[in-house]
Amino acid sequence: MYRVKQLDTSVDLGDFSQWLKGQGVAHKISVEGDAQVLWLENSDHVKPVLEALDRFLAEPGIRQAVEHQNHSPVFVAGRWQPSPRHAPLVLGIILLGVVMALLTGLGSNEFTANLLIVDPRSYNWGSTNLAERLGALSSTLASGQIWRLFTPDFLHFSWTHIIFNSVMLWFLGSQIEWFDGRRRLILIFVCTSVLSNVLQYAVSGPFFGGLSGFVYGILGYCWLSQRTLPRFQFPPALVTFAVVWMVVGFTPLPEMLGLGRMANEAHLGGFVGGLVLAALLPARKKPQT
Repeated sequence: MYRVKQLDTSVDLGDFSQWLKGQGVAHKISVEGDAQVLWLENSDHVKPVLEALDRFLAEPGIRQAVEHQNHSPVFVAGRWQPSPRHAPLVLGIILLGVVMALLTGLGSNEFTANLLIVDPRSYNWGSTNLAERLGALSSTLASGQIWRLFTPDFLHFSWTHIIFNSVMLWFLGSQIEWFDGRRRLILIFVCTSVLSNVLQYAVSGPFFGGLSGFVYGILGYCWLSQRTLPRFQFPPALVTFAVVWMVVGFTPLPEMLGLGRMANEAHLGGFVGGLVLAALLPARKKPQT
């Protein structure tokens, strides 16, 4: 193992050690006289662990977040494992998506038109340009159908589509609901849904749906907000993969692979919206209990 840090025994590294275990970092802490030594099994972990340790020791807010994580009922062996009672709002959104998938026959029956951002039966979409699309949306909203800004989120066209979105939403959205509260999650849902749905509609028209825009929004929010106050648990590679997949979506590759056309603008709008909200909204200094 690699000897990376020696500290006085008066420093309590118990919570930090539990946090490292939750991150999958193999390590041990030995006592040598009046000192304790942190050892790491993998030398590639030395730099990020030392940076995390420095922040843990220097910033009380981070110590509180790590302590909360290690003793919270939603963490098992340092890993995020909530039950439905810990994130009822996220669970409700997922269940609503499943119900709408059943009612619309995965977007194949006439009821689907009630969930689209505008009713396509009222317009000739084969020849609309941007100005006409925006005019149709303006007329729809003026008639009081504000709910159409959000209902495309609950329209899915395959079970694979809704299962993937549900898994991502449960994993990340439940953490936002637990740590930052339901009001914050609702705000993220409203802002990212409107931005992603309007942007997708402006580019491609009304025939799209899914929770992907919201999922990208919470991913962007978690990633940037985490840099201010570490409290969320997710692999950094997840953000990289999601961004790469979003970029790939703007190429012909998904259609060549038989995956169909992706709602790329919704993904982009949601991700940018999540980043903006993370930059504007302060992280909670004390995680929710």
